[in-house]
Amino acid sequence: MGSRTGLVLGYNGVHPFSKVKITDRASVQELLRTLLDPLEPFFSPLKARVRCPGATAVRFDQTASEVEGICRPLWGLACLLDGGGEYHGTQWWIDGIKSGTDTENPEFWGFPRDNDQRMVEMCPLGYALAVAPVIWQSLNEAEKTNVENWLGNSINEKNMPNTNWLWFRVFANLGLKKNGGKFSQERLDSDIEHLNTFYRGDGWSNDGPEGIHQMDYYSSSFAIHFLQLLYAKLAGEDEPERAAEFRKRAQVAALDLIHYYDKEGRALPFGRSVGYRFAMVSFWGALAYAGVDLPEPLTWGMVKGIVLRHLRWWQTQPDIWSPSGTLTIGYSYPNMYMAENYNSPGSPYWACLAFICLAVPADHPFWTSEEEYHGDVIPKVKALKHPGHIMSYLGGHCMLLSSGQACSYPMKGTHAKYGSFAYSSAYAYSVPPGLLTLEQYALASQLGLSDDGGEYWKTRRLSEYAGIEQRPSTPVLVSIWKPFPDVTIRTTLVPPSHETPNWHLRAHRIENAGSRTLKTADGAFAICNARVPDGRYLDPYDAAKCEGTQPRIVGNYDLATPEGWASGAAGAFAVSKGAVGIRALEPQDEEAAKQTQGEGRERAAMLVNADPNSNLVESRTVIPTLQGTIREGETVWYVSAIYAKPSGDGVPKESYLYGWDKAPEIPAWLKEEMAA
Repeated sequence: MGSRTGLVLGYNGVHPFSKVKITDRASVQELLRTLLDPLEPFFSPLKARVRCPGATAVRFDQTASEVEGICRPLWGLACLLDGGGEYHGTQWWIDGIKSGTDTENPEFWGFPRDNDQRMVEMCPLGYALAVAPVIWQSLNEAEKTNVENWLGNSINEKNMPNTNWLWFRVFANLGLKKNGGKFSQERLDSDIEHLNTFYRGDGWSNDGPEGIHQMDYYSSSFAIHFLQLLYAKLAGEDEPERAAEFRKRAQVAALDLIHYYDKEGRALPFGRSVGYRFAMVSFWGALAYAGVDLPEPLTWGMVKGIVLRHLRWWQTQPDIWSPSGTLTIGYSYPNMYMAENYNSPGSPYWACLAFICLAVPADHPFWTSEEEYHGDVIPKVKALKHPGHIMSYLGGHCMLLSSGQACSYPMKGTHAKYGSFAYSSAYAYSVPPGLLTLEQYALASQLGLSDDGGEYWKTRRLSEYAGIEQRPSTPVLVSIWKPFPDVTIRTTLVPPSHETPNWHLRAHRIENAGSRTLKTADGAFAICNARVPDGRYLDPYDAAKCEGTQPRIVGNYDLATPEGWASGAAGAFAVSKGAVGIRALEPQDEEAAKQTQGEGRERAAMLVNADPNSNLVESRTVIPTLQGTIREGETVWYVSAIYAKPSGDGVPKESYLYGWDKAPEIPAWLKEEMAA
């Protein structure tokens, strides 16, 4: 069967995943099968490994990469079986487990070393053993011993990263415990007790110990909350107090996490590993699976709506597949620029966490309720203390302002994944495809500074201080950061208001104590740079077509062209799938700003024609940007107003720029701070 041709997607091919009409539990079961079926030709002869197409390397060995390929889809298969569903290829995985854990088998997976990727893949295997009895029952005594030796007893004496990884060892032991296998209760308990030290309050856990501020999807759907809830379900009878605590945390956190999902079905891309795609909603299915009582005003219809709308949105992203129908590394299209160094071709199948909803009984309100939308019953603006986010449901999209989070180790594009000022469900973040000039840095929702004339740029990665503070009538996010040792920036982020719902503000106080000149570039959101109907780059704005840019895009080779620049006060915008833009609110000489093209103290506006494949969702983008210059020893205030009005159902294109000429004024409290 390993030589079977399998699915082939040609020029106009449509993946079976996108053909499923998602309405109920049976349709989601079928959706999962369309995800599993294309893997069949990529199983190894003895079924122990799956080599997903791609051939790209990762920081761990090839065998571990192929162990990912077989184990990660187990999340989906196990959920399907746990809920009483069937899959014709179940035996492939059973045979693979037998072969992969047999030290005498040529396809043996290998025992894990310290901090080994194999430890991660023990988690879905442990869960599968716990909920799908057919797997353990299919093993003879020797094969059970092999699984015991590989799964639990090889990991219990190894060092693991001091992060969410500790949950993977918990589930390795739990899977064996549920089947009467050899496991370590002592290790299981000690790991959970240590994981509890990551808890910060109000339902939120950090992905690591003190000194690290990282609360991304690993704190919720990718790992910590998700696995706490699964543990509460599977171990609740033996450990009722622990299970009750995990349910309580999820119940409290749900009122915060609800803000990360929009009406169109999109989740807010934030942080690392968003290439796990629809795993971003697994928390919500796990709530139902673990029997959590929803906090008011949430309903099971709202929870169901989040999950099913999200799956439908991914059905509208046709480029997530390889030509053979497997998931690719990337987000809305294959993209190695945004990938982590641990993303193998099999890694994206962590997305199968989303199918925990299939383990929820058919008579649960999650399945019997009608879908509802949650956005009308939650606050339009809410400050979330623990992640350092201010959430906004104004302006037609779900948006967060962020300050203070950072990855604890070197990561590609980490400044974009955690250090950007704003993240939107409609306009995803961008990562740098290269490190030379603004076009390659693609500074969407970031402030960049260059001390070499614009070749290399520094942005916010670490903050010396970050906190939510209260100003008259609104919370704000304040951060202090240093792009260079002698340059100090205090950034204040102000969320949208009901009066100007499509605008948010950034105020930067920049103190250049150094002896050289700095160039600055403050970017808005990135937007699709393709015109209708032929896909060529956007032309100058045409009001009749409701499409284009102002000023015009001049490309990367003629940046001095006057038509490509406007004053900062006039600003720059781009209109395609909605509209985004940026304007300078600080007092300025508009004519001087336009003439100096960002080389003077007055900021000027232009469009950065970002390098292709820098954005997670759109492969061709443009970024409205304000550029300026700060002389040596100078301290300046910049106040940028950022505009965003997404396209969507019921949003006429004629309305995309309705708010552009109604930019907010600098608040009185901010004027006082600027004058102090």
